[in-house]
Amino acid sequence: MSPAWEGLLSSEEQQVFQAFTWNKPLGQRPALLVIDVNYAFVGLKPEKIVDSVKDYSTSCGERGWAGVANIKTLLADARANGIPVIYTTIVNGGRHGAKWARRARDEASRKILTPEELEHQRIGNTIVAEIAPSPGEIVIEKRGASGFLGTPLMSYLNELDVDTLLITGTTTSGCVRATAVDAACENFYVGVVEECCFDRFDISHRVSLMDIHAKYGQVMSLRAAQEYVKTAQPAFPESALAIT
Repeated sequence: MSPAWEGLLSSEEQQVFQAFTWNKPLGQRPALLVIDVNYAFVGLKPEKIVDSVKDYSTSCGERGWAGVANIKTLLADARANGIPVIYTTIVNGGRHGAKWARRARDEASRKILTPEELEHQRIGNTIVAEIAPSPGEIVIEKRGASGFLGTPLMSYLNELDVDTLLITGTTTSGCVRATAVDAACENFYVGVVEECCFDRFDISHRVSLMDIHAKYGQVMSLRAAQEYVKTAQPAFPESALAIT
């Protein structure tokens, strides 16, 4: 499988990339992170992104639903091999809501929402049913881009004795990248599964994967991730905690 960034670099830049990039191994005790795969980021159904954004302006459209199918495949392998699964989901609204994610900052953005609008927001923040958490799996609510920022994620990873994070979800250039950077800064081995991540813009997806692979972790194929979880050490089931 060719890397996502193939064709983006000149021949000279490719030489620099190869010289700069070093082999980044994975550890033996992974957890699978599913970052923000909510309806607001994929839409209520698979359709072209130009149509999907009419309902949820943050949607990734068909790219998102392709990612959902791939995440579902990896989830099955992770669960079958005792690999802990951790989800993050966005929380919006309120004085301390996710201001970084708000597009509207005028008076219209501060209007009182109708019951219908509140329900639309609630559905948008719901994890897609096709990859919904199983009983006992951790769900972390976050208000920033990184899964680490202001959340108990680190505590759970320590409890599970995790040394590696397999990162999936959306968007590649936003919350996935922010989580990968923070994971590397916390000395975790980082694997980002290419087919299990998605973005609204192909160029953002490809460049972000290139940047992550160069600096913070290993960008790997879905097949490689599946093979990896089959050989990794499972966590102790009694260590798994849930937060909803």
